[in-house]
Amino acid sequence: MQPKYLLNTEENMQFMEEIRNSLLNFGHQFPSPEGASYYLGDDGTPWFDHPRETWITCRMTHVYCIGNMLGHPDSKILAASGIKGLTGILHDTEHGGWYAGIAPGNSILPNKQCYAHAFVILAAASALLIGCDHADALLHEALTTYDHYFWNDSEGLSCDTWNTEFTKLDAYRGINANMHTVEAFLAVADVAGLEEYRVRAGRIINHVIKWAKDNDWRIPEHFTDKWIPDLECNKDHPNDPFKPYGATPGHGIEWARLITQWALSTYGKDSDKAAKYFTAAENLYCRAISDAWNADGAPGLVYTTDWNGNPVVHDRMHWTLAEAINSSAVLYHVTGKARYADDYAMFMRYLDETVLDHVNGSWFHQLDKNNKLIGTVWPGKSDIYHALQATLIPYNDPSFSIAKAVFTQTGGKQI
Repeated sequence: MQPKYLLNTEENMQFMEEIRNSLLNFGHQFPSPEGASYYLGDDGTPWFDHPRETWITCRMTHVYCIGNMLGHPDSKILAASGIKGLTGILHDTEHGGWYAGIAPGNSILPNKQCYAHAFVILAAASALLIGCDHADALLHEALTTYDHYFWNDSEGLSCDTWNTEFTKLDAYRGINANMHTVEAFLAVADVAGLEEYRVRAGRIINHVIKWAKDNDWRIPEHFTDKWIPDLECNKDHPNDPFKPYGATPGHGIEWARLITQWALSTYGKDSDKAAKYFTAAENLYCRAISDAWNADGAPGLVYTTDWNGNPVVHDRMHWTLAEAINSSAVLYHVTGKARYADDYAMFMRYLDETVLDHVNGSWFHQLDKNNKLIGTVWPGKSDIYHALQATLIPYNDPSFSIAKAVFTQTGGKQI
């Protein structure tokens, strides 16, 4: 195996830096005049016929806040553009909260999404770290809105979708939005010192671990309003980008990292209380990799499986590989087990040989079972969030959310 694929080598660190710089260069054209993020095409140019969505705007704001910490040129200007969109055209001044997005022609995309609101919290927390104008007020409003409409303290979980006016709550409950809520809550605890959000993250995590353990470590994704798993949800639409049928191995992998982060930040590496969470994280990761990697005779991680671990949607999504890189590195740092370092090297080689776009930059977002480029679920290259984080998480303190970790590692410098 080439040294540039091996964790903790100078060659791998340099390779990651090259990928990171390419990603940050690739994303420069995301801001619309109003600040909301355009959906980026294969070469990084905006697709004007796509909506400018809140979750993408938040992700791009977050990554360019990190870019600012790393000294990448114009990052603070780009992050400020995202904040402009979140405090302007994407914000609902009448009913509160944030629209799902703005369609071409400036019509509003309907509904208020927990998923998008979690990303507003993440973007605001990262912006607060680098001193963006209006970040403090944005974070305060994002938390106030989320707490009022999405967080259910009696359940220790978040609901999913309201209508635009915040008058009717959809009966669907989902784990994807709760996963990014954990990410956002950990960032708030790290950046603003609001430890009650770390406690909330733990409550969500405890639910997810129980559901996964009861289901052979394959996480149920979709639920009724009583939090009863709906294991047949979207069986007739299995490749849905946000609500696919069956188990999503990439989420099992991502949860493994978030659970590890929460346990480290709550209990420390050597605590007996943390150990059971590390074990759960390993179970989730190992189940997902066993089900998804090379499941059909070709390298790559399949998008979804049925409840017996058989592939349903064979396509390879770039974000799943990014999370596999992250979680294999984090689990190696925590456990010291060689299998995770070996996995990391395997994933890095696959990234270099198959998923990196060495011509246009960024990563191919969707490949088929033969690793050929397609765009049925994720055409183009909407944002750089997952990919950029995968160049940083393996080499930063896993007990911190990534923006705080980079901020700490770089000495809190801003440009």
